[in-house]
Amino acid sequence: MTAPIRVLICEDQELVRTGYVTVFSAYPDMAVVGEAADGREAVAAARRLRPDVVVMDIRMPVLDGIEATRLLAGPGVEAPSKVLVVTTFNVDRYVYDALRAGASGFLLKDTPPARLVDGVRTIARGESLLAPAVTRDLIGHFAERLRPADTTSPARDHVVRTLARRELEVLEQLAAGLSNAEIAEKLVISLETVKTYVSRILTKLDLRDRVQAVVLAYQTGLVTPTD
Repeated sequence: MTAPIRVLICEDQELVRTGYVTVFSAYPDMAVVGEAADGREAVAAARRLRPDVVVMDIRMPVLDGIEATRLLAGPGVEAPSKVLVVTTFNVDRYVYDALRAGASGFLLKDTPPARLVDGVRTIARGESLLAPAVTRDLIGHFAERLRPADTTSPARDHVVRTLARRELEVLEQLAAGLSNAEIAEKLVISLETVKTYVSRILTKLDLRDRVQAVVLAYQTGLVTPTD
């Protein structure tokens, strides 16, 4: 029998936290191993308990969810945690920062329970949770913040040198918010070929998931919101 997915819940509102516990406990493949009411508790609990997935709110006292995510999954972290940010997107303006800090994806707080559970399963498998439609919303919402300061940066040159022409095209489509099926249709290639290209992009650029690929594309100026 497969071991259940170990989940750490980081949320400052007790009522919401209790709701998460109730939702996850209803599924035999889920196990809530801990709870945290602020960012500092979240970091300490994640390091102590080593959960499979950390469900992280952004707005928390003491240490916010963005900084907590950076400490658990950001650049240079030796054993990064898998963080799923759950937030109120139309109010919270820090989702992009959370993704850049290392989160593997995000969902809205009004997401149906079954979708939340599926999201945790997706993150636990090592996949990212950045739906194409959400990517497009992210681009529109954070257009100004996504503009790179220097489009001739060494990071951009590295990406261009490292990826083959077709891989660059696929990365551009990823950053535009297209799904694998949409990329296949646009570039007139098979779905399996797209998956292969995505896998190569992540390997060559040493990226953990699709989220990091999208963020890198904008940070380096390979893609801009006006594209």
